[in-house]
Amino acid sequence: MDHQDTLATLRQLVIAFREQRAWQPFHTPKNLAMAIAIEAGELQELFLWKDDPEIQHDLDKDSFQQRLQAEMADILIFLLYLAQAAGVDLSEAVRTKLIENDKKYPVAKSFGCHKKYNELK
Repeated sequence: MDHQDTLATLRQLVIAFREQRAWQPFHTPKNLAMAIAIEAGELQELFLWKDDPEIQHDLDKDSFQQRLQAEMADILIFLLYLAQAAGVDLSEAVRTKLIENDKKYPVAKSFGCHKKYNELK
């Protein structure tokens, strides 16, 4: 796969993969949302009980990187399926969300700050 793949291209690839296997009947919005949560849990499990230095050590290992990439890919694949099932254009959704977040987190107030928007002064 080319590193220049767009979200739309990836969406086409995962939809084609699913169609070849006739899995669409199982990919209801509810099931896909649940699958995303399950895959997110598997991603979290990679970091469970580890402190930052342990995580950094793991990130330097190829075997950990492969597991991390696999879990992240699973989440994105299910998210692409859910977007298709719900009629959501993820590219547009991200652009819209960034505009909303820019209003909530102006640089002058949020730069280098971890506070939630309603706690910024």
